Amino acid sequence: MDSSELYHVKQQFVLVNPNSPDFIPTLVYQARSYIALNKSKAALQLIPSGSENVALKAVAALAKFVAAEETAEKEATLEELRGPFLAGELEEALETLGADTEDLEAVSVIVQIYLSINRPDLAKKEFERSKRWAEDDLLLQLIESLIGLVTGKDEYHNPYTFYTEQLGNPSLSSTHVLTARGVTRILRNEFHKEDSEALAASAVASGLSSTKKGETEANELWIRMTAEYPKHPSVIDIAKKSQLFDEAMAKYTVPPLASTAAA
Repeated sequence: MDSSELYHVKQQFVLVNPNSPDFIPTLVYQARSYIALNKSKAALQLIPSGSENVALKAVAALAKFVAAEETAEKEATLEELRGPFLAGELEEALETLGADTEDLEAVSVIVQIYLSINRPDLAKKEFERSKRWAEDDLLLQLIESLIGLVTGKDEYHNPYTFYTEQLGNPSLSSTHVLTARGVTRILRNEFHKEDSEALAASAVASGLSSTKKGETEANELWIRMTAEYPKHPSVIDIAKKSQLFDEAMAKYTVPPLASTAAA
């Protein structure tokens, strides 16, 4: 690190002007430094109470998570860490969770963020990295299943096996797991194709895919749906909305392109 870079780092620690555009990044930088030194309380003291800034709220939640000793406390602060993700502040969420983290809960959120922005390659990379240090944990299996649902690897074999196994647990009752297994079966085309509701659900499930193949399958299923079940409520509803759109569009005239004057 040369002298100019070192000087800038020192500035980051001593800058205290709240009106400066560098104030928030500097505060986050200082707080994360304290967290890295296992001084979570010092990090929390830096952050203004009641701040609505997403980055500051996220780093405060991270400090609480690191300082938490009880499982219940960690779960509560993990919900705060999900805040930036749910608020759409994906970059802030990734920055707060940190690269190369060895906390499996944080890895789970990171993977979900990558999947939400259509980067299953980065999600898989994060998963492969975590396998080197994490035990064969239930959460690790869930992460792998989430990636499998998005990528469709091996005909969705991994998520299908995982959710089927979890449903076989007599002590577990979860509508989320049941729904996830149902979605997996739809993606594997394991449904009665003559059933209109199953066909409609399959079209929706295929449309949720981030791949070109999924988009093509969704279009093909919807064309079939409109042909075989023209009286289905979904078909009628979308047809009405399409008609309303065409009527609204007809009220506007697109002006012709301006022709370029001859030189």
